Amino acid sequence: MNVTSLFRAVDALIAFRDAAKRFKGNASTPPEPPGFPATAQAQGLAGAIEARLTNVVVAALKEAFDRDHARLELERGHLEEERRRAAAALHAELRRQAIDRELGRLRLLAGAAMVGWIASVAIVAGGLAGATTATRSVLAAGWVLLLGALGAAFVAQGKVGTSLPSDSQKIDGGGFGVAALWLLIAGLAATAVSLLL
Repeated sequence: MNVTSLFRAVDALIAFRDAAKRFKGNASTPPEPPGFPATAQAQGLAGAIEARLTNVVVAALKEAFDRDHARLELERGHLEEERRRAAAALHAELRRQAIDRELGRLRLLAGAAMVGWIASVAIVAGGLAGATTATRSVLAAGWVLLLGALGAAFVAQGKVGTSLPSDSQKIDGGGFGVAALWLLIAGLAATAVSLLL
C-alpha cells in the first residue's frame, strides 16, 4: 500500500468535510484567514522568533567584539606605557654610565696632577739647592699649574657628581674638566723644562 496516496485520501476527506460544513452554514470552528494556511502562520511565527533570536545573537556578538576591542586597546596602551618606561630607564642607565666614565676620567686627571706635584716636590727636596732663579721660577709655575689641575679636576667631579641621570644637560664639568687636562699638561711640561734648565 502506498502511504502517500493514503495521506492524500485522508486530506481530501478532511477538505470535503470542511467544505460541507461551510456549505451547510454550520461553522462551529472559526474559518482560517484567506490566503494564510496554518502552515504559513506557523512559519511566520517561527520566522519572527528566529528573527528575534538572530537579533539577540547579533547584539551579543557585537557586545563581545566591542568588549574585546576595548580590552585590546587597554592592553595596547599598557604595552606602550611599558615601552616608554623601558626607554626612559635605558636612557637613564646610559646617562648614569656616562657620568661614571666622566668621573673616572676626572679622578685619573686629579691623581696624575697629584703625582706630578709630589714628583716635583721630590725634585726640589732631592737637590735643587744650586739651581738658578729661572729653574726655580719654572718649577714654581709647574707647581701652580699642577695644583690648578688638581683643583679644577675636583671642581669638575663635584659638578658631574651632582648631575642626575634623568637630566638632559651635557655631562661635563662645566669647562673645568677640559681646564684640568690642559693645566695638567702644562704643569708637567713646566716641571720637565725646569729639569732641563
